[in-house]
Amino acid sequence: RGIEEMEMKKLMFDFANLFLVLIILNIILHYFIPIKQIIFFPYKYIGILLFILGWIPNIWLGITKGPSLAHQIPKKLITIGLFRFSRNPNYLGMVVALLGEAIFLGSLITFIIPILFVILINKFNTNFEEEILEKKFGKRYLNYKKRVRRWI
Repeated sequence: RGIEEMEMKKLMFDFANLFLVLIILNIILHYFIPIKQIIFFPYKYIGILLFILGWIPNIWLGITKGPSLAHQIPKKLITIGLFRFSRNPNYLGMVVALLGEAIFLGSLITFIIPILFVILINKFNTNFEEEILEKKFGKRYLNYKKRVRRWI
């Protein structure tokens, strides 16, 4: 347990909080650095749908107490529900929500935020989390990893 706790401290970002900060940052960028409006009515409303859909995995995980490596190492490997389609449905949902927000706001600069989020997650979390899960669950996790893609 001590080793796992030390490994968890290596996580550099709490992506749930970063996600919320990036939502706000996107709005600020849109209004203060409005680089070229590229999406217009009625297509902007697709963004609202994506924004709402992006929250579903995180709400579902919050209700079902799914694994969140940002807070603790899971005691069991979950491969059902949304985890049948993505190894990181919560991060995927955050990206979809940020993309939805960018579409709704419609300015070119807002599309930087979802890209930045993906880069940060891949650099600082997903590889590290997968190492921890491989150590914790061994062959079971490796088999799961072969069957299910990281994103979709």
